[in-house]
Amino acid sequence: MTSVAAMQAEGLEKVYESKGGEPVHAVRGVSLEIQRGEIYAILGPNGAGKTTTISMLTTLLLPTAGRAAIMGYDVVSQAAQVRRHIGVTFQEMVLDEELTGRQALDFHGRLYGMSKAERAERMRDLVELVELTDALDRPIKSYSGGMKRRLELARGLMTSPDILVLDEPTQGLDPQNRVNIWRYIRALRDERGITLLLTTHYMDEAEALADRVGIIDHGQVVAEGRPRDLIAAMGADVVELTGSGELAKLAEILRDVAYVSNVESLPGEGESETGRLQIGVDHGDEHLAGLVQIISESDVVIRSLRVAKPSLGDVFMAYTGYQLRDE
Repeated sequence: MTSVAAMQAEGLEKVYESKGGEPVHAVRGVSLEIQRGEIYAILGPNGAGKTTTISMLTTLLLPTAGRAAIMGYDVVSQAAQVRRHIGVTFQEMVLDEELTGRQALDFHGRLYGMSKAERAERMRDLVELVELTDALDRPIKSYSGGMKRRLELARGLMTSPDILVLDEPTQGLDPQNRVNIWRYIRALRDERGITLLLTTHYMDEAEALADRVGIIDHGQVVAEGRPRDLIAAMGADVVELTGSGELAKLAEILRDVAYVSNVESLPGEGESETGRLQIGVDHGDEHLAGLVQIISESDVVIRSLRVAKPSLGDVFMAYTGYQLRDE
């Protein structure tokens, strides 16, 4: 690996021993490369390996196999150097609510050996960025959820990191506060050149913020690229068919149609059950009549047919499926 990229991982794995003695593969060979000044989003269902991957990249967990480097420093053998280059905000808020905002930031700076003058200068800059100047000397317990998230963002930036890692940065926030956090994240990249790695369950968040996304499922990267490229690969439009009959046979027929780019079978398909097919179609409106003709000639009874522009959510579902997941 070279030191050019902000973050690199090659074949990263994490295996746990279960109570029954069987190994549990939380991460199965994740490889990724994040460039400096990039916003990269990791997407995945619950239990897919997102948090475990983040924990290894930030030195909180030792990998079982593989390698990772941050700004050229190995996350295992050079963990101390790695920590000097990163800031992290966690999915669960970890704020002492008896402290004031100023005290929380000041204590964090002290832990990293910052001088009093450095701490004061950074606080002035950061509280202005996240718009907490008027609340800085109030107890954190009086803050709203959005204010606490903004304080955590400021705390993660206290040490002037090259890379900021955000684990579900807008979880639990209302739409207005989510948009505000998005604005701060963009400013960090555009005005300060910070590299950002984030995990999120919100497809609109990843689509709005990320230069590139990586979709992780079952501990592996199953898709990676710019959101618009991944969406384009779905086909110009998505036609969702709900029906009953031999949906699997229809899916095979449709895959050979020239204007159909892909066909995904969704849960419930079978000869007698109602099921769904997600069909990527170039110019769906123009080809809808042709699709209906093909379907009518098959052993499938149409319950509904819907044409929609694809989204990153469609990409996510195509790669990870619709089945329920446990943590």
